Amino acid sequence: MKTLIVTGGAGFIGSNFLHLLHASRPDWKVVNLDALTYAGNLENLISLEGWKNYEFVRGDIARREDVERAFAAARRFGGPVSVVHFAAESHVDRSIESGLPFVQTNVLGTQVLLDAARAHGVERFVHVSTDEVYGSLGDTGYFTEETPLAPNSPYSASKAASDLLVRAAVHTHGFPALVTRCSNNYGPFQFPEKLVPLMIAKASDGESLPVYGDGKNVRDWLYVVDHCEAILAVLERGRLGETYNIGGHNEYQNIAIVRRLLSELGKPESLIRYVKDRPGHDRRYAIDASKIERELGWKPRYRLEDALPLTIAWYRSRAGWLQRVRSGAYREYLARQYGG
Repeated sequence: MKTLIVTGGAGFIGSNFLHLLHASRPDWKVVNLDALTYAGNLENLISLEGWKNYEFVRGDIARREDVERAFAAARRFGGPVSVVHFAAESHVDRSIESGLPFVQTNVLGTQVLLDAARAHGVERFVHVSTDEVYGSLGDTGYFTEETPLAPNSPYSASKAASDLLVRAAVHTHGFPALVTRCSNNYGPFQFPEKLVPLMIAKASDGESLPVYGDGKNVRDWLYVVDHCEAILAVLERGRLGETYNIGGHNEYQNIAIVRRLLSELGKPESLIRYVKDRPGHDRRYAIDASKIERELGWKPRYRLEDALPLTIAWYRSRAGWLQRVRSGAYREYLARQYGG
C-alpha cells in the first residue's frame, strides 16, 4: 500500500491517472493537490466520490503553505509518501501570449514542490514532462533520453527548466526522483484547446477547423491510458535518477489527424481552414521508447486507429461535459461542492 500525492490531478492526464489508480490500486491512499486553474475540472473526478482513500486539496504548487497542506493530508493517511507531479501550465499557444505564468507554475512551482518533498523525505518523486523539451526533429530520427534539450517555446523552455531542477536535486541531494517525457496525448477529459478535442467540438457543431500552416507538422500520438500505465510502471519499478521517454509509435501529420476525425464524424473536409502558422512551431516530434519497454516491460496497448474512435465516442457521449467546459460553466460544480 502506498500513500501518494498527485499534483494536477483534476487536469487531463492527472484525472486519467487517478481513474487508473482507483481501478487498479484501490488500496492506495491518494491526495490530489490542484489549483483548479482553467484546465482543472473536478467534474473529471465525479466517479471517485466516495473513495475513502482519496482526498482533494485545493492549492497552488508555487505556494509552500498549500503544498504543506497536501503533505499534512498524506501524513494523516500514514505510510511512506511518494509524489507524481503533473501540475503545469501546458498549452504552447498560451505561453506565446505570456511566458510568465509558465515560469511561475512550471519552474517556481516545481522547485517549491521539490523543497517540500525533500524536507518530508519522500520515497519516490515522478516528474511528468514532455518531448517538447528536445526541440524539433528533421524528417528522420527519434528523441532518446540522451537527446540534448533544445526547447523552442516558452512552454517547453519552462518544462526543460523544471526537468533540470529535478536533475539537480538528484545529483546534489541524492533525491529519489525520476523524469518521464511523453509524446502528444489524446483521450478522455482533455481540455478543448488541444487539437483532438478542439476539432471534435468544432466539427460536431459544423464550425470551421483552424489548422496551423500547411498542417504537415508531425507528432507521435499517445493514448492517455497508455501514458498513465507507463507512469505507474515508472513509479513502481523505474530506476531512481533515470529519465524514461514514453511514446505511442503513432506518427501522423496534424492534417492527417484532422481528416481522420472528419471522416469518423461524417463531416466534410471543406470545414478545414488553414491559418497562419504559430511562431516557432516545431516541425516533427518522434519518441524512441525502447528504454522503458526494455527496462520496465511497458508498451503502448492502443493504436491510433483504434483509440481515436474511442476518444470521439467518449466526447460525443458527453456533450454536456464538453459544452460546460467550452462555456466555463464547469466551474459551477466547484462552487456547489466547495463553495467557490
